[in-house]
Amino acid sequence: MTQTIAILGASGYTGAELVRLIATHPSLRAVALSGDRKAGMSMGDVFPHLRHLGLPDLVRIEDIDFAGVDLAFCALPHATSQAVIADLPRDLKVVDLSADFRLRDPADYQKWYGKPHSAPDLQKEAVYGLTEFYREQIRAARLVAGTGCNAAAGQYALRPLISAGVIDLDEIVIDLKAGVSGAGRSLKENLLHAELSGGTHPYSAGGTHRHLGEFDQEFSLLAGRSVRVQFTPHLMPFNRGILVTVYVRGDAAEIHATLAAAYAPEPFLEVLPFGALPSTRSIAGSNYVHVGVIGDRLPGRAVVMVAMDNLAKGSSGQAIQNANLMLGNDETAGLMLAPVFP
Repeated sequence: MTQTIAILGASGYTGAELVRLIATHPSLRAVALSGDRKAGMSMGDVFPHLRHLGLPDLVRIEDIDFAGVDLAFCALPHATSQAVIADLPRDLKVVDLSADFRLRDPADYQKWYGKPHSAPDLQKEAVYGLTEFYREQIRAARLVAGTGCNAAAGQYALRPLISAGVIDLDEIVIDLKAGVSGAGRSLKENLLHAELSGGTHPYSAGGTHRHLGEFDQEFSLLAGRSVRVQFTPHLMPFNRGILVTVYVRGDAAEIHATLAAAYAPEPFLEVLPFGALPSTRSIAGSNYVHVGVIGDRLPGRAVVMVAMDNLAKGSSGQAIQNANLMLGNDETAGLMLAPVFP
């Protein structure tokens, strides 16, 4: 059975990644693609790597007829999705890839994003989209809020450890390296090749990064008390991928065993043998997550590392995984592509 899909914001990186993954999906078919600044253009003109797919041309959102659409992916900028989704038909299933519905408390949204939440009623029905931990809620949801890509990587390293009580919750340090596609497709001076290539750039340091709102929310909910982590992301001169290194206090062997047991049933999460280290090269272009654990020379300390693709499992792949659940498909449909190497 064919299920019809609209992609709002198809002219951005996450929109293009949705199109790429849906192209081999057994049941999803994109029938409407929006891209306001590029309305009237073909996807092949905007993204030449997609020109062979016979896709509909880009249009404005207001020109889409949603009557025959089963689910819409909203791949729009932050602070845009709230207003757009509020105007969509209330029976339309929606997966939002922006930050607009990730934080359950509208006051937290205002704190981290600097403006009041414009759709608090919709926020009440939104389900947080970290698939492996909210699977049943997502299956029954109408509106799913995709996670931040950095937030997803950090949570894959830590959620089972917090739940099992095997680490010190007051000593968690998250160091993250992210590819430049995570900053989006808009033209920005600091992302010019001459200013980015050959360098590493920390940003939003000292507790100012917006994904800390998700860490605070999710880790505190798991622990039943306030959990505040240290987090510093770095922008790297490669196109896609995230490598997160998490420093924790706890027994390394127990930490590895806890993660291995938690993720054993999961189709996309692979815990490497103890002491093996993950790499962004090994997951590029895929929905897979590699998790590694090593001990430290300091007794009672361990290092957890996670590698994942920010555009796939961190965003568009995660969105399709959630859409599969919402539409009654096999959760892995369209997502079993092997990573690209070299």
